[in-house]
Amino acid sequence: MEKPWKCGDCGKGFDYPSQLEIHRRTHTGERPFICSKCEKGFTHLSSLQAHQRTHSGERPFTCSVCGKRFTQSSNLLRHQRVHTGERPFACSECGNAFTQLSNLLQHQRVHTDERPFKCLDCGKCYKSSRELSCHQRVHTNERPFRCSHCGSGFRRSSQLTEHQRIHTGERPFRCSECGKRFTQSSKLWRHQRIHSDMRAFKCCDCKESFKSSNDLLKHQRVHTGERLFTCSECGKRFTRSFTLLRHQRLHAGGKLFICSECGKDSLGHSPCCNSSGFAQEEKLFT
Repeated sequence: MEKPWKCGDCGKGFDYPSQLEIHRRTHTGERPFICSKCEKGFTHLSSLQAHQRTHSGERPFTCSVCGKRFTQSSNLLRHQRVHTGERPFACSECGNAFTQLSNLLQHQRVHTDERPFKCLDCGKCYKSSRELSCHQRVHTNERPFRCSHCGSGFRRSSQLTEHQRIHTGERPFRCSECGKRFTQSSKLWRHQRIHSDMRAFKCCDCKESFKSSNDLLKHQRVHTGERLFTCSECGKRFTRSFTLLRHQRLHAGGKLFICSECGKDSLGHSPCCNSSGFAQEEKLFT
């Protein structure tokens, strides 16, 4: 059945004029419901009421698996997919799956490059109203989410939640394969690629594939010759930070052991390539 109330901006249809009025706020940027604590605006009264719990600290909805508490029941339902691994919303273009429909819709703009939400201050455009709202705090320098432990301020409540785990040591996201735990679900998701053969990130120069975008970026320096990490002592440059740190130990007086089997070097005494140990040849940086 056709929905009679149409949006003049995007053509989306609605059953009632009140729904259309609320929807139009996504295009106009109107946020009539204002928080009395931080003056943040919302398009829905229910969103304001949920937001106000960030100030009061009230989190009435508790996860039965890990005990994490939420300000809204919908947030709890989404969170529970972290434990079940359920990602019911799949992209028809690339197969990436998401726990929320809104995340899928936002992701699909990666393929279309649609950016319908524009900042009135600088003209920068975004793929979601949430991204626009967070960006606007760059202009206002608003950091409404404060850590009760150290006072650090954050532009997003999710950033505060992740930061607080530094103080609590909480790592609620556990890999079902190896038991390793993480502070963020995104880090768990990236880690799980270690256990699978999926290599979604391909080098356009040599077609080699990698499990993460970070690994691909490191690899691409082989082709570009880029060496981002410079030794402050001697000026020698390296493609990776850990190689620089390893090199800097030589300046601190570390010993370098050369393997007689393969020619590799090490700052420790551990054997390599299944040999009985590092060769007698030993160098001391001077």
